[in-house]
Amino acid sequence: MKKFDKERVLVAVAGPVIAIVLAIVLTSVVLLASGKNPIEPYVLMLQQLPYSDIQVLIINQASLYYIAAIAVALGFRMNLFNIGVDGQYRLAAVMTAVVGAHVALPGVLQIPLLLIVAMATGAFWAGIAGVLKVTRGVSEVVATIMLNSIATAVIGYVTLTDVWGVQVGDNVTTGVMRKSGWFPGINLGSDVGEIYGLVFLAVVLGIGYWVVLNRTRFGFDLRATGASETAAAASGVDAKRMVLVSMLISGAIAGLAGLPLLLGDTHTYSLSFPAGLGFTAIGIALLGRNNPGGIALAALLWAFLDKASPALDYATPVAYDKEIATIMQGLIVFAVVISYEAVRQWGLRRQQKRVGAELAAAAAQNTKKEVAA
Repeated sequence: MKKFDKERVLVAVAGPVIAIVLAIVLTSVVLLASGKNPIEPYVLMLQQLPYSDIQVLIINQASLYYIAAIAVALGFRMNLFNIGVDGQYRLAAVMTAVVGAHVALPGVLQIPLLLIVAMATGAFWAGIAGVLKVTRGVSEVVATIMLNSIATAVIGYVTLTDVWGVQVGDNVTTGVMRKSGWFPGINLGSDVGEIYGLVFLAVVLGIGYWVVLNRTRFGFDLRATGASETAAAASGVDAKRMVLVSMLISGAIAGLAGLPLLLGDTHTYSLSFPAGLGFTAIGIALLGRNNPGGIALAALLWAFLDKASPALDYATPVAYDKEIATIMQGLIVFAVVISYEAVRQWGLRRQQKRVGAELAAAAAQNTKKEVAA
């Protein structure tokens, strides 16, 4: 590997590593301040990894995180901050659940229909922010934050019992979906659990994301527009069109984020359906540096912290609050911003020194040639 490639890899890896290490150190300080052992919680969580049921839970949870983070990362590559992934994913999930409960088609048609409904709902909701940005210059951050709140209100209306809601005890659901829309998973036994079948959708989306960004003209235009709209426009790229299309695609992917859980486990949307997934995805995309491989590792780390942390409540002789994992996740997001900027500045200085050395060497070589002449 060439020296330049080594430096590029170092810059890419250094940021996430520093962020994780810094988060562990700061979390340990919090533990020490509370009079707890700063090492034992990590040991207890790592001890959960060999258990097959925990592994299944981590994989399943990571698939939801990964799809949502890909949606966020696509916006980031376009220099767009799609903070509305949470609203897009929840609204898409509830509409998919409603269609799945009231439409009965053979499985070969039902499942594609549900995928289309989810993508169309997510794209439509993100497209509102995209249209506002390109036509009125409204910041996508402001627009998507407001759309998150509106999505919550729409979901509340849709789940009213006199609309499509079904009261089940103290919970309100959209009713059980038709079995033709249930996506089969990989059953590993009653003691282990089942891996969601749509985990493979996350893999396909990750591969597609990389191919589109790095091997297509659209991906080049997207990255160019994200880097500089002015330069992209000068090369013939319609920046406004790229903004709108990127928001639509980001929303469509966000709409798929809840389907592994919806089609593979709950088969209904209810008050207990997870919220906040889109905000978690922002931290995962940042930690993964918008790279599909990095996002996968970040999603697995986040899922591990989620699913291994309950063991802290049952530790003996001293129990730990499982919120330690939440503190660590928050500190990772905080640290990742600082570490990335520090690594960027370091990389920039290294590049400037290298260019300066090359220019000095070239000048010295020219001087020698002139003297020789």
